[in-house]
Amino acid sequence: MSSTLRLFWLFVAAAILVPFFPQIVYPIFMMKVLCYGLFACAFNLLLGYTGLVSFAHAAFLGSAGYVTGALMIRHADRIGTEVAILAGVATAAAIGAVIGGLAIRRKGIYFAMITLALSQIVYFLAVQFRWTGGEDGLQGIPRGRLFGLVDLTSDNAIYGFTLVVFVAGFLLVHRIIHSPFGQILRAIRDNEPRAISLGYDTDRFKLLAFVLSAAVAGLAGALKALVFQLVSLNDVSLHTSTEVVLMTLLGGLGTIWGPLVGAALVVGLQNYLATLGDMVTIVIGLIFIVCVSFFRLGLVGEFLRLRKSA
Repeated sequence: MSSTLRLFWLFVAAAILVPFFPQIVYPIFMMKVLCYGLFACAFNLLLGYTGLVSFAHAAFLGSAGYVTGALMIRHADRIGTEVAILAGVATAAAIGAVIGGLAIRRKGIYFAMITLALSQIVYFLAVQFRWTGGEDGLQGIPRGRLFGLVDLTSDNAIYGFTLVVFVAGFLLVHRIIHSPFGQILRAIRDNEPRAISLGYDTDRFKLLAFVLSAAVAGLAGALKALVFQLVSLNDVSLHTSTEVVLMTLLGGLGTIWGPLVGAALVVGLQNYLATLGDMVTIVIGLIFIVCVSFFRLGLVGEFLRLRKSA
């Protein structure tokens, strides 16, 4: 069975089962998993398939959330929810083009440090700008109406919308990594000098991958702002950038399902161990140590390896 056919049947099964999840699991929790799952998929596109370690993804998530939230608060009666989301995604892509354009000339740790420094500038601007709400962030963001028809104020409506957007984003990432463009990204990850010798402009391909990853991360951020009706400084903080690295590595770097599994694991631990307070960070850290020590390919990666060797 081809990978495309397997993916089709998986989505058929999901289409039957997932709509019933809100009746079993708290809907807000499910939507948080979907938002962070999409965020981790965006990061995996860059690290898992292009080999670029970025600490700027919180800047894309948060900036899209701020723009979407600000537009909905100030102009919800004049623009639709879809316009606010597109504006957030465009903002994230533009910031990704700037950060990527500056960082792409360096490699390895230098690339990572440049993305970290530039993302801290975005954090500083979020603190200073009035329209972002400063340390208070944006609260009470209206969800509005989709295309002027669908009222997203109920949890069931916003859940359905979140699920559709997640599936669209997931399929976009899947299409990218299984396209000729995705094959070039893999070639750059595995052996960049060889890719250059074959005539590919690797910097241009890496920049395009960076912008696409930023746009998908921005889509996750815009969606998260509507789901929680809140955008805070935590969304643009270094903590969020490192958290998405943890999700991707736990689930399985360079696997299509790994980021979603990793996001579900981390969000689930944060949710169900919330009574432990700061101890939940220690628990997640211990799980990460065990995973890195004994499951180097991540949960999904190890599963695929065992299935292949069986």
